[in-house]
Amino acid sequence: MTDAPNPKGGFSLLGNVEGAEKLFLKGRRSREADLESAVTFFLEFLRGFESFDFELPCVTVFGSARFEEDHRYYRLARETGAALATAGYAVMTGGGPGIMEAANRGAREAGGLSLGCNITLPMEQRPNPYLDKFIEFEHFFIRKVMLVKYSNAFVVMPGGFGTLDETFEVITLVQTGKLERFPIVGMGGDFWRDLRSFSRGTMLSEGTISAEDLDLIQPAVDADEAVRIIQAL
Repeated sequence: MTDAPNPKGGFSLLGNVEGAEKLFLKGRRSREADLESAVTFFLEFLRGFESFDFELPCVTVFGSARFEEDHRYYRLARETGAALATAGYAVMTGGGPGIMEAANRGAREAGGLSLGCNITLPMEQRPNPYLDKFIEFEHFFIRKVMLVKYSNAFVVMPGGFGTLDETFEVITLVQTGKLERFPIVGMGGDFWRDLRSFSRGTMLSEGTISAEDLDLIQPAVDADEAVRIIQAL
């Protein structure tokens, strides 16, 4: 793997795509405009496929960008990144700060491969400094595909709407048979208590999910247990 590239680099044909996703989703447009967007999608996928070339099994870590270095969840993610790298896994994240930075940092410190799929946002989310390789994406859905495509397992740390979006997409892909039943490990303990209660007390009782769906995420209390779950499934 090479050093992290200049985020402004990439295919010249891709051009300046900043704001492209918002433009695409603004409502009905001409067929020509949508076809032009489709070309942009393809080129962004192509850049991602050509940028990530590695042999190691990979684990993607999801989690909030908002936790600082002194937070217990940051420390847990850092320990988990290190444990995964020591066990022989590449560690991939969304490439930003917080939990993402912590997992990448732990992997880098343990001598492992640290990867990031960053997203271009109005608040200018910058790639964290612990990445061996990263790509910046304009389109959220392309970024999510890349986070899933290269991974053999997933670790879900505490986070907000983005983390829930990524996590539920992976669960849905497994539930519907679109993705192999790769390990999905939930970490953070009590952070998820109310969501677990909602899943069991409302969704399961109303029949919107099945009892076996509750087993799609395996809880882990620490980094070592997370690695053991991933290696066992």
